[in-house]
Amino acid sequence: MSSIRPWRDIQRRKSRQIMVGSVPVGGDAPITVQTMTNTLTSDAVATIDQIRRCEEAGADLIRVSCPDEASTAAFRQIARAARVPLIADIHFHYKRALEAADAGAACLRINPGNIGSGERVAEVVRAAKANGCAIRIGVNAGSLEKDLLEKYGEPCPEALVESALDHIKLLQDHDFHEYKVAVKASDVFLAVAAYSALADAVDCPLHLGITEAGGLIGGTVKSAIGIGNLLWAGIGDTIRVSLSAEPEEEVRVGFEILKGLGLRTRGVRIVSCPSCARQGFDVIRTVEALEARLSHIKTPMSLSVLGCVVNGPGEARETDIGITGGGNGKHMVYLSGVTDHHVQSEAMLDHVVALVEAKAAEIEAAQAEPVAG
Repeated sequence: MSSIRPWRDIQRRKSRQIMVGSVPVGGDAPITVQTMTNTLTSDAVATIDQIRRCEEAGADLIRVSCPDEASTAAFRQIARAARVPLIADIHFHYKRALEAADAGAACLRINPGNIGSGERVAEVVRAAKANGCAIRIGVNAGSLEKDLLEKYGEPCPEALVESALDHIKLLQDHDFHEYKVAVKASDVFLAVAAYSALADAVDCPLHLGITEAGGLIGGTVKSAIGIGNLLWAGIGDTIRVSLSAEPEEEVRVGFEILKGLGLRTRGVRIVSCPSCARQGFDVIRTVEALEARLSHIKTPMSLSVLGCVVNGPGEARETDIGITGGGNGKHMVYLSGVTDHHVQSEAMLDHVVALVEAKAAEIEAAQAEPVAG
């Protein structure tokens, strides 16, 4: 059946589906959003607290660093407390992989070629199979193998892809196929080119990211360009936005990228104007307040916040709830795209929050109703 708006369609690359704990990755599963804790993993209480905040922000998967034995010892308690599957990043020490697999990791982040002998790779694969763990191969432009740097002269798409294929072969040689792959770089052009080439070469799920992207604003922009470019092309099954910011911010940005492309919806999508001298209320401060006060809403819905009647009515027609600035502190409220009533400036913020909460409850109630047989 042809699409009503074909210019919005994204044809996702066909990939194999794997399971990361209870979460499907690849195939026709929703694109998952991942982040990584930055607490000391050996401090289980602090790590669990941070995981809880990431879960509340919507994280589907959370990666936890396991660089030492104290971390993997605490990992068992952390994994029991987590509500989403955890990925153990074991760096270069294969014994940490064995310990993390036994302690409840749903996935191990390793590069098989970097953990030593073939027997060590075999041990890790045996542990992964015995515990139902997936494996994430993580190739990074900043840590390419010396022989590939000598061969290509610098990190380049061909080098990243060759590294990924070498690591994949090590797993396939042990009849292990529950893996996903990343070929990350801090250079957007390099990352996009490498992922595009790898997407043509393999059928496994791909984990997208622009590594070391930067701070909240700069890193968000770089990640949106790189990850968004690939997702728009249909490439990518799980994403992590790598920011020098708290991990829950990475989750929020990840969902905003997916929402912007219509690939996933979670919470309130706010359509708002940049504000100008025509505005009937302070749009900037209003949107800031609404984002904070509506962050608890998980039900997908849309809200338009426009300062005047130039574009306000048109945008409101496309959203669940809309507010358009008027004169003398009197503003028009739209419900389901239709003009409904006015609200005064002093009551507007509380009123909009109440409308959104009521609409979310209405949507949730409708979804909970049993389908008539």
